[in-house]
Parts: sequence; structure tokens; C-alpha cells
Amino acid sequence: MKKRSFLHASLALLAAASTCNALAQPLTPLKFQLDWRFEGPAALFVHPEQKGYFKQAGLDVTVEAASGAGAIQRVASGTHDLGFADLAALMEFHANNPDAPIKPVAIMVIYNTTPASVMALKKSGITKASDLTGKKMGAPIFDAGRRTFPIFAQANGVGAVQWSTMDPPLRETMLVRGDLDAVTGYTFTSLLNLEARGVKAEDVVVLPYATHGVQLYGNVIIASPKLIAEKPEAVRAFLKAFAKGAKEAIADPQAAIASLKAKDGLVNVPLEVKRLKLTIDTAIDGKGAREEGFGQLRTERLGQMAEQVAKAYETKNPVPAQAVWNGSFLPSAAELDILPKR
Repeated sequence: MKKRSFLHASLALLAAASTCNALAQPLTPLKFQLDWRFEGPAALFVHPEQKGYFKQAGLDVTVEAASGAGAIQRVASGTHDLGFADLAALMEFHANNPDAPIKPVAIMVIYNTTPASVMALKKSGITKASDLTGKKMGAPIFDAGRRTFPIFAQANGVGAVQWSTMDPPLRETMLVRGDLDAVTGYTFTSLLNLEARGVKAEDVVVLPYATHGVQLYGNVIIASPKLIAEKPEAVRAFLKAFAKGAKEAIADPQAAIASLKAKDGLVNVPLEVKRLKLTIDTAIDGKGAREEGFGQLRTERLGQMAEQVAKAYETKNPVPAQAVWNGSFLPSAAELDILPKR
């Protein structure tokens, strides 16, 4: 008995020493750029950061809100290792910058369907996509919904429209004021912005791209080819830790937004809980993600999207579909099983 107890104690000490040695190893620093401010969707990345999951994976991850240049430009410039960006915009970058020294690549799909939609007030008389023909529409020049509107228009028989350009904070204000008939934007952004301006949800007509013939992937995690080549294990560790945190965030949006609040004290908790839930419902936990698997994509659909983006964005060169995607670092199927059971 004494020998057995001594053996167990020795093994416990060895295990403890091993753990301490692992924790003592220097963490790999990684800079991650969001696509926007610290709002609901950002909790998917901030939650694993705040819970310490990245550190447990040997990483020192800094999650930064967008300011000025987007994630694609930040990663392409070499200032950031990873980011969160629209896949269509990434495709455009590859097609228009074939000689760029650093071309970010997508390594995990987060929004299986684009959250872009057309929104109008019911009093406008717009009830269906074809009603948009000849109407005054507005969005920031870089808005993903505006950039891909030609795809939406072709799929729904929409004729020519009149576009107005404005800064993001003015988009919904101009719609409420009657300066515009309709706007494009991410549903979880524009719909909540309209509600904040006194418009009831039932008075808004929402035409989601995903249910109107537009099968585009939305936002993805992107990585620098330099990081992939030099620190592949760090990429794997990041995605694994992210998946763990994202599963918790989807299961408990309230807890995820609490993590976001800890990161940014100005976060409006009730509003961002609502925004995160809307993001999950409209972009993350849909039919496509259930069929293809969270984080993954189908090469056939990717190729079709590449052709549509090249045409809609009028790129200088064809979109190299296979060059924008690298799914070899995805966690196991069990670790990607993060969507709630139905």
C-alpha cells in the first residue's frame, strides 16, 4: 500500500510539474482585428479572450476593434496576424491585388450566410424585391450589401435603382427621415439602429439576401500566410480555443456579452445581447451551417460565389477561389459541433 501511495504521489507531482512547465512557456503573441466596434458579434472573439482560453492554448491574443482600415488591410499590411472579414471583400482583394506580398486567406467560416439585407419602412409600399426598381436606395460605399446588390438584383428581377452614399451613422436616419426608400446593411445592425430611432420592428420590411437567392458566405476568420507558414500550430490552437469560446457564446449570449462588457465598459448589455442573438439567428445558425458544418464550406459553393463576386465587384482579374481558402487548420468535427441541439 505504501509503495502504491508513493507511486501515485510521484505521478501527481510529475503531472503538476509538467503543467507548470507548460504554463511557464512564453505565450505566442497574436493580434486579431475585428470588422467593427465592440458590439454583439465581437463577443464571439472577446469571450474566449476574457475567459483565458487563448492563454490556455499558449497564445497571447489581443482582440482589437476596427478603426480606420479593415481587417483585410491590417493583415495584408503585416500589422495584424488574424482578423474577421467579409469573404466577398477578401475575394476582391485577391483578384485586384495579385502581386500583393501578403494576401490573407480565410481559415474558418463564421457567417455561413451573408447577413446583408434590404430594409424599408412599410409605409414606403415596398413589400417585395421587385418593388425596389426605380427607388432611392442608400448605404455607405463600402457596405457589403451594397457591393453585392447586383447579385441580389439579378436573382430577383430588380431594375435600376438610384444610390445615395453616406457615413454609416446616417444610413438609418435618412431612411426614417424619408430621404431614402430603402437601405442595405447587415440585419443585426440596421434593424436595431432603426428601432433605436423609434421605428417598431413590425413596421420594417426586411428582405434578407440569404432568403432571396443570394447564397454568399459572409464573414470569415482570416490569417496571414506568414503566420500560417511560420506558426501553423498557433493557428490550430487559435481556432480550437475560439471554437470553445464560441460554443459558450452561442449557448449563453448573456454571459458572452458580460465578457464584452468587461472588455469595454461602454457596452449596452441589453442591446448587444439582442444583437448577438440576431446575429446567431440570421448568419450563424442557419440551414447552410447545419448542412455543411460550422466553420466549413463547400468548394462548389465557394466557386460559384467567386464568379458572382468577380462580376458584381467588376474585379480586374477572376477571383482565385481556391487561393482564398485554407481549411486545413480547422478543429476536429467534435470541437466544431458548437451549434445548439435541435
